[in-house]
Amino acid sequence: MADLVYPPVIAAIKTLWKYLGLQFDFQGEENIPRKGGAILAINHVSYLDFAITGTAALPADRYVRFMAKKEVFDNKLAGPLMRGMHHINVDRENGAASFVAALRALKTGEIIGIFPEGTVSTSFEIKGLKSGAVRLAMGAGVPVIPTIIWGSQRIWTKGIKRDLRRNKYPVTVVFGQPITYQRGDDVDVAETHLRQMLLEMLHEVQDKYPDSHVGQRWAPARLGGTAPAPLN
Repeated sequence: MADLVYPPVIAAIKTLWKYLGLQFDFQGEENIPRKGGAILAINHVSYLDFAITGTAALPADRYVRFMAKKEVFDNKLAGPLMRGMHHINVDRENGAASFVAALRALKTGEIIGIFPEGTVSTSFEIKGLKSGAVRLAMGAGVPVIPTIIWGSQRIWTKGIKRDLRRNKYPVTVVFGQPITYQRGDDVDVAETHLRQMLLEMLHEVQDKYPDSHVGQRWAPARLGGTAPAPLN
């Protein structure tokens, strides 16, 4: 498919990153296939996770098609951009249509970005996962790449005033080893396995993060931060 909108949007986003002075640490880019379909299963800590994860995937020469809620597509500004970049509209009242659209995209060799927690985690821990990522992987016969982003919540997240000053915050994105789930595998078991992989990766990223979490509103209580306790 023609990508006339994605390149100028990327240029604008890179300008934003330069303005903010973010200190990116992108790891595991070699785990993203250069050809063929795959799913990035990403934890969700901020409203910038789409743009940052998409930026991290660029060295693999792949554009990520994200699954995003219908309300984003309904926005007069964001909607045309989302459609122009061939992202996938998720209408929670008609989930079958978005599932079919994502399945079709995967089978044509696209990289699909999914936030299997469904919404931003206000505790900054890994919430319970929805089964869509695993079911799509099984249906399309493509690998799942567990992906962790950390630090983006310091800029703009749910329940905290956004900070768009030039603060040079460290932001980490790690693409893990691809996981293959076979058609016919137990979905619940696969979902539990994927969540465990995300948990292990998140803890490793947090352990190596250069700034202290203690006393910070953007950090989970488990690390001495003051974020709300997990709801599940």
